[in-house]
Amino acid sequence: MIQIRSVVRPYDAPDVAASALSAITRADAMGLIPEEETIDRLDAPTMRRVTRRIADRGIGKALVLELERARAPRGRDLRRILRELSAVLEDSPLPELEWPRLRDVLGLDLLTDLVGVSQPSVRRYLAGDRTTPDDVAARLHFVALVVGDLAGTYNEVGIRRWFERPRTQLAGRSPRAILAAGFRPEEDDAHAVARLSRSLAGAVAT
Repeated sequence: MIQIRSVVRPYDAPDVAASALSAITRADAMGLIPEEETIDRLDAPTMRRVTRRIADRGIGKALVLELERARAPRGRDLRRILRELSAVLEDSPLPELEWPRLRDVLGLDLLTDLVGVSQPSVRRYLAGDRTTPDDVAARLHFVALVVGDLAGTYNEVGIRRWFERPRTQLAGRSPRAILAAGFRPEEDDAHAVARLSRSLAGAVAT
């Protein structure tokens, strides 16, 4: 559960806080933060805990080490490290963790519709009976990133509703309608959905 109630230096600078929150919410949507863990402070101990979980999965190890070695990093250095870490997360699908996390947030019906696979297939992926194909993993990861960006603003009910509502920025279509039609993350329509989720959540673009 991510409910930030206090922010401690050097994370109290708005741009640093936004970069840190973006990394945290992306990591959470990717299943890197245990469900029972509560994050209510934005400070150095919290970021160490989160970034170590990221590094434990082989993601951004050099950046995490740089962050831990800097006892009192300057704001601009901290912002750079966090933005680079968020970008590395963007390029690092983790389907074995993302399937259960997104099922819990979105529900099976919405998740299978967005990713474009059948519920029996998803159940096999969840059980580890089948390896997630690369193209499916790419779509799943895209959805995880969108959910992570939205989690800075919406609760889980709000996130599900966001996918359903038509948007003027999407030519009157809903994100679900665009993604459920079958998509590739590199396509223009998918980029439009990602831009919208980041702008609405106030997430830091990387």
